Amino acid sequence: MDDCLFCKIVRGELPSKKAYEDDDVLVFHDIHPIAPVHLLLIPKLHVESLASCDAKHQAILGKLMLLAPRLALEQGLDQGFRTMINTGHGGGQEVFHLHLHVFGGGEHIPKI
Repeated sequence: MDDCLFCKIVRGELPSKKAYEDDDVLVFHDIHPIAPVHLLLIPKLHVESLASCDAKHQAILGKLMLLAPRLALEQGLDQGFRTMINTGHGGGQEVFHLHLHVFGGGEHIPKI
């Protein structure tokens, strides 16, 4: 997607503070963190939201979920962390490129 914010980050057109990158995934620090550690894990392939995923996305979804605890630990979140995927307008999604939030490290993380 030419105008997708996260696709621009993947292409290097916009800066990000990278925490991890491989052929399929880019992980960077959120520019508006809600906790001391707040990462965004995104597939490099443009996928609009979790609701638009199907069986062909199984591998990338699994990769994101398995990468989350590893990166959380690397970021010092050894006491725990939260993951969140906002899906669609009604689910609070603001950037329509699938992304997994991983955050923690503070006492003021909202309880759900």
